[in-house]
Amino acid sequence: MKVLMFGWEFPPFKSGGLGTACYDLTKGLSRQGIDVTFVMPAAPEGANAQFVKLLGANNFSKNVKVRKISSILAPYQSFTSYAEALKQMKSRAGLKKNPNDIYGTNLYEEVYRYSIAAEEIAEEEQFDVIHVHDWMTYQAGINAKRVSGKPLVAHIHATEFDRTGGNPNQMISHMEYQGLLAADIVIANSNFTKQNVVQHYNIDPGKIEVVHWGIDPENPHYGINQKSPFDDEKVVLFLGRITIQKGPDYFIETADRVLKYLPNTKFVVAGSGDMFERMINRADELGILDRFLFTGFLKGADVHRAFQLADLYVMPSVSEPFGLVALESLKNGTPILISKQSGVSEVVNNALKTDFWDVDEMANKIVNLLKYSELLEELKENSIMEVQKFNLDEPAMKTKAAYERALTIRR
Repeated sequence: MKVLMFGWEFPPFKSGGLGTACYDLTKGLSRQGIDVTFVMPAAPEGANAQFVKLLGANNFSKNVKVRKISSILAPYQSFTSYAEALKQMKSRAGLKKNPNDIYGTNLYEEVYRYSIAAEEIAEEEQFDVIHVHDWMTYQAGINAKRVSGKPLVAHIHATEFDRTGGNPNQMISHMEYQGLLAADIVIANSNFTKQNVVQHYNIDPGKIEVVHWGIDPENPHYGINQKSPFDDEKVVLFLGRITIQKGPDYFIETADRVLKYLPNTKFVVAGSGDMFERMINRADELGILDRFLFTGFLKGADVHRAFQLADLYVMPSVSEPFGLVALESLKNGTPILISKQSGVSEVVNNALKTDFWDVDEMANKIVNLLKYSELLEELKENSIMEVQKFNLDEPAMKTKAAYERALTIRR
């Protein structure tokens, strides 16, 4: 079976869990004998060298090849972030070339331009199924379906309602709805996501398949018990995009409560986003800024080292469709506290779980865990054992079954 897949990230370049998820999914699919052509946005050579490096990412499997479309689209992009990316591209291009000849003047125009380029690729490639990831690729999938007559599988990693804390951009949510409606099969990464899709878009639940993410057990960066630079201090980690969806403000309020009982605790924040300054300002207002370390955006081995230095990883997400980062924490031997409003909470048993808004309960659990080393060690041992069950094969097999179902529907 041949699959034409449209996505946004692919290691070694990625902005978050979506890149890891796409890499792992295609790696798992290759083991199932699926040939994948992965189409992703890429700036012209010389404009962004990272994308040139990206083209070597398919070396892990002969069954996966990467094609690029000149584009500055990126996951989790907004009108503002697209405009900033275009501004930076103009600066790099100088007077030699007008970037508007290459890119759209706004986010919607760029999505449209991408979809036209994707249509041309669909006419060139031989494939059986189209697989698209999140709203910015949905129009590309619709176009590819129209010119090829092949079935469309729409993967939803996060709805516009998740990303915005329940305040969606109406045009984006409409484009998301159109893609989900046009798809023959929708893949949701959790029951939590499936319920959101049904609730907000009234999509037939019968065509939504739930495929929970797995994790690559072969990652060479996994490790346990790195020596902490903070001496005898306990380390609590927040790692992810610093946006309203991830609940960084609840992390700050929780830290304030924890420090009243365990003042020798260090809180590490790894990530970047539009709430970065707000986090710093609130910690300063509470008089606890000296107990925080803000690392900025991390990638590659540094992400895994951050987990290995921490005693506990906290994911207080307001709306987390899955939360692959929680599994990464467990693979690095670090116990987790996750919000009940997450997909990963459906599949992990050995974890602390609270509602994202219940900062008192979060603080209670953190204090008890850090105060009693026996509890911490028991949770650590049990979670390390449990995470062994997660792999790439099960999600790949379920995705392959979704492809086969889509092919049956289209016949």
